[in-house]
Formats: sequence, structure tokens, C-alpha cells
Amino acid sequence: MLLVTGTLTMGLNAAAERKRESTEWSIIYWFNANQTKLPRILLVGDSICNGYQSFVKGKLKDVAYTSFYATSKCVTDRSYIKELTHVLDEYDYAVIHFNNGLHSLGTDRKEWESALRDVMKTLKTKGKGAKLVFATSTPLKKPDMTAKAKELNAIAERVMKDEGVPINDLFALMDPQDRALWSDTYHYHKEGREMQAKQVAKTIRGFLPSPPKE
Repeated sequence: MLLVTGTLTMGLNAAAERKRESTEWSIIYWFNANQTKLPRILLVGDSICNGYQSFVKGKLKDVAYTSFYATSKCVTDRSYIKELTHVLDEYDYAVIHFNNGLHSLGTDRKEWESALRDVMKTLKTKGKGAKLVFATSTPLKKPDMTAKAKELNAIAERVMKDEGVPINDLFALMDPQDRALWSDTYHYHKEGREMQAKQVAKTIRGFLPSPPKE
């Protein structure tokens, strides 16, 4: 099952919403949509998530069904929680692996933190008991932009500590790597995406329920 949506730039009235990009996009996939034998996991993020999701799906194919919601929208966007709630309402998820950051680099930090806390409440109330894991935003090819990602990660780490949510530190995984792994400012060649997928899959495996005894 696939849902793809796009939103062109428009004026925003709410002060707490970041100015939208020239094109906003969302991609939602539910793989094995008509199957229930295995638990289902949900990956939430942006184009970085979209880059590693297929590899995570392959690594977990024997233990879980994979779904993902990838979007350019920042948590401060007026449609973010509405779209996320739709994804959460469609299925029960055993684990939700969540990130939001690279499209938020220029967002007011106080507004982003407030919106992130609202999103965590949504994940807890609508997630039907799913185990939540927060993934830090990955570094960028440019040092000044990486510094902005570190700022958001520091805020997110404080929020997750308050919320009691474990962190999968993808930033720490990728920051020491040779920047030749990057295909552009934000994204990674296949080797980099596979590195991320390996850590994401390993993290999720640790939170999946034990299979029933036969």
C-alpha cells in the first residue's frame, strides 16, 4: 500500500509554523499490508529514512513487517501531526523508530522543541503501546550545517530523557565517516545507507516482542 502527497508553498498564519519549502512531500508505504503473522514496525523520518528503509526492510524480513512515513515536513508544520496520526491509526506497530530534523535546521529552536514534545505525546497516545525509539539526525557534508543538526539533536536528547524514550544515535555513527560517503550535502551513497540500516535494524530487533512458542 502506498500514499504519496505533495504540498506547494502557501502562506502560513500560525507564528509557530516554519516557513514551508518550495515543495513539500510525504511518502507512506505499508509493506505486507494484508498480512498479520509478524509484528509491524514503523520508520518515521525524512529523505534519510527513505534512503535506508528498503535495507531495513530486508534485514527484518523474517521477524517484522516494515512500514515507513518519510516527509519533508518539520514537526512545526500544521499538517505534520495530522499525517502522522493517519499513519498511526492504520495499523498497530510493535516498534516506532522516529526522527525529525534535517528539514528543521532553520526552525526556531523553542518552537521546534515545543512541537517535538507534542509529537511525542501523539506517538504515546496514538501508538497503541508501541515501543518508541528516537533517532538522531545525521551529520551533513558542510560543517556549519552539521553544527545546526547537533543543536537539534541536543534538544531532542533532552526531550527524550524527559519522555523516557531511548535514542538510536545515527549522528554518532556517521559523523566520523569519510565525507566521500555523502552523495550530496544531505544524502549518502549506498554504503552509507546500508550502515545506517544495519544500526536501525539492530536497534529495532532489540525492542521487538519475543516470537510465540510453537
